[in-house]
Amino acid sequence: MPSETHPAAARSIPAAYPPPAPPAPSGAPLVPEVTLLAPVPEELAFHRLDRARSRPTRWWRPLAIAAVAAALYLAMIVMIMVPLVVVVVMNPGLSPAFEMLERGQVPPFEVADPTGFLVLIVPLILMIPALLAASRMLGGRGVGLLLSVAGRIRWGWLGRSLLVALAVYAVQTAITLALAAATGESVEADASQPGLGLMVLLIVLLVPLQSAAEEYVFRGFLMQAIGTWLKHPLFPILLPIPLFVFGHLYDVWGLLSVAVFAVAAAWLVWRTGGLESAIVLHAVNNVSAFLLGAFGLADANATTGLPIDVVTTAITMVVYAGIIEWMQRRTGLVRTRTVLRPAPVPLPQG
Repeated sequence: MPSETHPAAARSIPAAYPPPAPPAPSGAPLVPEVTLLAPVPEELAFHRLDRARSRPTRWWRPLAIAAVAAALYLAMIVMIMVPLVVVVVMNPGLSPAFEMLERGQVPPFEVADPTGFLVLIVPLILMIPALLAASRMLGGRGVGLLLSVAGRIRWGWLGRSLLVALAVYAVQTAITLALAAATGESVEADASQPGLGLMVLLIVLLVPLQSAAEEYVFRGFLMQAIGTWLKHPLFPILLPIPLFVFGHLYDVWGLLSVAVFAVAAAWLVWRTGGLESAIVLHAVNNVSAFLLGAFGLADANATTGLPIDVVTTAITMVVYAGIIEWMQRRTGLVRTRTVLRPAPVPLPQG
């Protein structure tokens, strides 16, 4: 009697011992096995975020964005200035600021001249739309990465930074006024000037936008532009500083104070992964200076300084940056962005 195979054993044989594949026909090419490699994650600090944009990074792209942004900015200035020139021609004496501009001079800050204040501030604010439009056209999606590693404003972090900046500058202002009073200087606020209410409103509304515009350019775009060429963060932090410093019309002590501020702002941007803390620092600093000038407690048009001003700025920056660093560590703020890169294909052996 022929032997019979048990059904369970018959079912287990194919699973454990699959039949061999039939040999390839003679002369048929052998198909190599393909191994799919997992993408490789890359951690990008703020100054390297151009590599996270939707279009591949090119060495020339920052230069092209700068050129297009400058052209758009000039176009917007012309569109605004032409109607203003018409208004001034039809209304002579509307604002002394226009007369100074005609002579190539920078108009001073005057509480009674809101038009002159607008002439000072609005052109700086226009840098934001010009830069964002140029970046979107040439860099593709992800223009929000100019703001932070999250691709947007981190409002919670901005709010916490604002509270710190307000507290630090309140203490600094109180100490400065107390020292001035101790030396016999007048520290009484003058609220009788005509147009003070309108000027305070313009300062509070527009100066933060002006501060944000400068941060977009000098700590956002320029840091990331340099970061496409140089990987170490020290270069993006330090190289834009001369451009920022010499955009201010101060003496040597004033310029040194601006340089100290620029170093602190750039370090904060790199350390926190976004512009929020630097924007708040810049805005509170400028709003404080203009408000003190509006109430006659400081000279908002001063272009000279003293060595003590550099020391005061340095102490203020260190205190603010130290508190922000402590907060960043306590909250676990995300300061890098992870992107996935295709794994490198291994070269064939032999």
